[in-house]
Formats: sequence, C-alpha cells, structure tokens
Amino acid sequence: MTYRPWRALLATAAVAASISACSFGPPPPDETGEPPNLPTPSTSAEAPDQSVVASVVAQDLHTPWGIDFLPDGSALVTERESARILRVSPSPDGESAYTTEELQVVDEAEPAGEGGLMGIAVSPDYQDDGTVYIFYTAAEDNRIAKLTLGEEPDPIVTGIPKSTNHNGGQLSFGPDGMLYATTGDAGDAEAAQDRDSLAGKILRMTPDGEVPDDNPFDDSLVYTLGHRNSEGLAWNADGELFATEFGADSADEVNRIEAGENYGWPEVEGTGGDDEFVDPVVTWDPAEASCAGASFADSVLVTACLRGERLWTIEFTENGTTVGEPTASLTGELGRLRAVAEAPDGTLWISTSNREKDQPRDGDDQIIRIVAGGSTEGQT
Repeated sequence: MTYRPWRALLATAAVAASISACSFGPPPPDETGEPPNLPTPSTSAEAPDQSVVASVVAQDLHTPWGIDFLPDGSALVTERESARILRVSPSPDGESAYTTEELQVVDEAEPAGEGGLMGIAVSPDYQDDGTVYIFYTAAEDNRIAKLTLGEEPDPIVTGIPKSTNHNGGQLSFGPDGMLYATTGDAGDAEAAQDRDSLAGKILRMTPDGEVPDDNPFDDSLVYTLGHRNSEGLAWNADGELFATEFGADSADEVNRIEAGENYGWPEVEGTGGDDEFVDPVVTWDPAEASCAGASFADSVLVTACLRGERLWTIEFTENGTTVGEPTASLTGELGRLRAVAEAPDGTLWISTSNREKDQPRDGDDQIIRIVAGGSTEGQT
C-alpha cells in the first residue's frame, strides 16, 4: 500500500493542526504483519482529503541520526552517541506495531560533540550485494565505509577532516547510482574553498569509493564546494539534487546542487548576489530553521529542523524554483527534529534529537511515522 504524496502538508493551517492534535501511539499491525491503514482525523472543509496522522514507531533512543530502508520496508537507524545500528520493523507477534532491534555497534566510531555514527545508506542493489554504507567519526578522521550488517566496516573513503562540530555526515545514493556524502568545514571555514580538502564539500563516488569519470574536478571526489555544514540531501522527481545547509548567524539555506559549483562559504552566507557563487533557493533565520534531514516526494521538499523544532515543506516547479512560501508544521510539538526519510510505502519517518541537548521529553528520542491524506492503494 502506498500513501498520498506530501503535498498534503502544504495545504492549510488545518493540516498542521491535525498533525499536532493526532494521538502519538502505535496502532497494532494487521494480520499480515503490515502496518494498518491509520485512522484519519477530520479536517477543514477547504481540505477534505488532506488529513495527516502520525504514530510513534520507536522510542527511548539516543540521538538517532540517519534513516534508510531495506527492501522489506524495515528501517535502518543510526544513533550518533551510542554508535549503534538499529532495525525498526513491523512486529511479528502483534503485541506492538513495531519492534526495535540492535544489529551492531560500530566500534571504530568515536562519538564526540557533533561527531559519531551519522549517515546510513542502503545499496540500491542490496538484494544482490547485501551492502550498507555508513559515515562515522573515527580516531583521526571522518570516514565512509561499506559493510554487511553484523560485520566490521570496510572504509572506502578516509581522511575527511573531523571536529567536535561541522562534520556533515549525510549519505545518500542518487538516481545515477553514485553515492553522495556531505562534509562540514570541521571548524576551518577556509577549507570549504580549498579543492584539495574534503572539508566543506558534497562528495560523489562510486559504490567502491572511487572517483567517477564524470566528476567535475579531475581525480577528485569533490562534487561541489563552499559548504559550511550540510546534513540533508534529496532528489526531486526530475533527478535534481537539493541540499540543506546550516548557516552561521545570518541564514540557513536550501541549495540546488549542480556539479562543480561553489556555494560561497565562508565568503557568502545566504544570498550574496556574487556571480562567482551560487545563491540558495531558500533561506531562513537560523532561529526558525537549522534544518538537517531532507526528503522529496514529487515536487515537495520536506526538511526537519533542529533549532527551529519544526518541519518545513517547500513546493518547487519543474525548473527548480519555489512555489509560494515554505510552510511550517509540527512547530514545537516534538522538540528538535533531525532525520526525515520517505519509506517505500510512501509514509514519512522523522526523528527527534532532544537528548543531545539534555532536554528529553517523555519517550525521547523517538521516530515518528506520518501518513498524509490516507491510502492510495495501487498508486505509484
């Protein structure tokens, strides 16, 4: 079963209210073991088919960071502080909707500050190769590794500068089959402008960590430069890449990513109007953003925000320009939000990140599954 795309989150203020008012409790699975079709709360007459329902699928976690999905629909989740890889899947016993299972601890990861076990990406060929990719902080550097679940990681990229902050850490496979990674400036802003440094970049590589023949800079994993600290990557239906980015004091950003381009940091923060650098397509005041994870569904980008404690949804045209103003939902309802990922069934999974600031709420940290607009069985 698939669900209506996330345009529902853009519809009206009543939609945001329906998220906030929903009951955060896990419904039991049906007799097939699949999550049931969740109940739909009433909404305004202006948006009769735009309702949103949410339920908790995992709780009592510690700083969940990355989420990606296995072919069977279960989620792999990383915890930055504990360096654990977890699997969240429908419960087979019917006693609860979902179960959380620890698969392994990445012993080589050394969490500190914003470093630790971060991004995770499931191979597009997982059914054949059984491979998962992780981004983590080790003793001397940040690194990207591949592994078979339960086994030791095999690093494919090392030497990414590390720090107690600005480590980037997002991993995602693009529609071209290449693996993309975000790196932060690791506290050295000038490194973001240095093509010979892996800091402050978006990297693009083959599944073995090699430089693709069509990368923009010869013999370099660097795909774009001039980033302060990006933690979200998302492709729209046309295969265009967008990334979220933490600013310093002036502006947090969403950037449309194009090979070989320079996004300005530290020369420019936010919109600079300098032809040498690419301006962001969206900016916010950091107090209402600090957006991390991002996911596209059709033309709608959804991004989860830490300091801003909300989801922002942004609709784009086919040429990558925004439609209207970004829409906020869940503001303050769950605290700090970090990961956002679309599941194979079309539902949206988000995670809280309240324990990292020692401000946990009941059940924190949690992973929440959101269903928008009811089911559309048979829709692709």
